[in-house]
Amino acid sequence: MTLHNLTILGATGTIGVNTLDVVARHPDRFNIVALSGQNQIDKLVEQCRQFRPKYAVVLTPEKAQELKAALAGLAIEVLYGVEALETVASLPEVDTVMAAIVGAAGMRPALAAARAGKRVLLANKETLVMAGQFFMDAVKAGGATLLPIDSEHNAVFQSMPEPYTGNLHVHGVRRILLTASGGPFRTRAVETLADVTPEEAVAHPNWVMGRKISVDSATMMNKGLEVIEARWLFNALPEQIDVVVHPQSIIHSMVEYQDGSVLAQLSNPDMRIPIAHALAYPERVATGVNWLDLPKLGQLTFESPDTRRFPCLGLAYDALRAGGSSAAVLNAANEVAVEAFLDHRIAYLTIPATLSKVLDRLGGRPASSLDDLSAIDTEARALAIETITAR
Repeated sequence: MTLHNLTILGATGTIGVNTLDVVARHPDRFNIVALSGQNQIDKLVEQCRQFRPKYAVVLTPEKAQELKAALAGLAIEVLYGVEALETVASLPEVDTVMAAIVGAAGMRPALAAARAGKRVLLANKETLVMAGQFFMDAVKAGGATLLPIDSEHNAVFQSMPEPYTGNLHVHGVRRILLTASGGPFRTRAVETLADVTPEEAVAHPNWVMGRKISVDSATMMNKGLEVIEARWLFNALPEQIDVVVHPQSIIHSMVEYQDGSVLAQLSNPDMRIPIAHALAYPERVATGVNWLDLPKLGQLTFESPDTRRFPCLGLAYDALRAGGSSAAVLNAANEVAVEAFLDHRIAYLTIPATLSKVLDRLGGRPASSLDDLSAIDTEARALAIETITAR
């Protein structure tokens, strides 16, 4: 049994909290070296007191001072800023990094972990959406091990042959099937979607998630981003990745083989399962999740996604096929639009309308460096704000 030394980036978010829940169940397997948080300082303080990391990282000097005061007397070094996140992601004593910072802010520390050859447990989808080729190149160059945390990609990983070498054809794989719950509006009349409120959009029927990702699930942009992720994680073409709506969220994704076999990973919808799988891989550990009672479930159902109801899914496929920086443009515009929606500044259907306009204007541009991507990301955000303001 190997003792893993962990850095958890985004410890106060949903993924971070669930990661620490699994860690607490196996203190003989996991040691916390560093934790990071952004705004929930009280929660970070509580986590630091329980797990006693060597480092705690926040983004600003003001938050650092607040955290230092709260942790006075404990042997925990408080750091701040993006460079500090990169530092704790690449510490020599750390072998495993949970990359769970939401949004574009998580890209640089995730890249730092990959370059340093860590076991990277990737929960930050924007890293692959924005910089898929750069990140996969960093994984290869650094000799890192990449383990997906999204329940869908983790399910695909578990359903792939081992070791998977990155060639679907060689392994006899025909296609990847990503399942989607359909979110809170799967059966709502399409003509009423204009009236959707932020409170309705964040009320996911199956999963407990943050507000931004809950809105992405409602629009199915989350699934679109996962399609883009799957392209990079498994070296798959857009036409080799399909989405199927599965309202029960029991089958988390499937792999279809050339012989007609379909392998699936099933479990109750609880993020501790993919987290524990990646943390202990290739071993298996207890998670505290309820066992799956198949007779009690009764039935599992499937349907094709409604493109009228979920236009964001189509936009994600468009961005993937367009290549270049299109996925980064889409992601940036989406972050701006979702924030505006959650702040009650735009209507629900303005989200896909905004993304479509920004993608039409900026999609397809080449990006030869991370600096290029950063500049395009900034331009896409500015255009999204301009588009929203002009409405």
